[in-house]
Amino acid sequence: MRIELNGERVEVVKTSLSDILDECGYQNARIATALNGKIVHKHSRHETWLNEGDRLEIVAPIFGG
Repeated sequence: MRIELNGERVEVVKTSLSDILDECGYQNARIATALNGKIVHKHSRHETWLNEGDRLEIVAPIFGG
């Protein structure tokens, strides 16, 4: 399935958000996710399903000052 991940078109095998994050190497990362412009809470990722053409944004916090 093709989705847009952080502005780039990618091919993924999985369809749940949590599985896609694992597939893309974000297994234990502290990140925020948005699907089609809406924030997806970390506890909802396993029950959030993506479809062909969806836009997924993954943001990691930057610490410092």
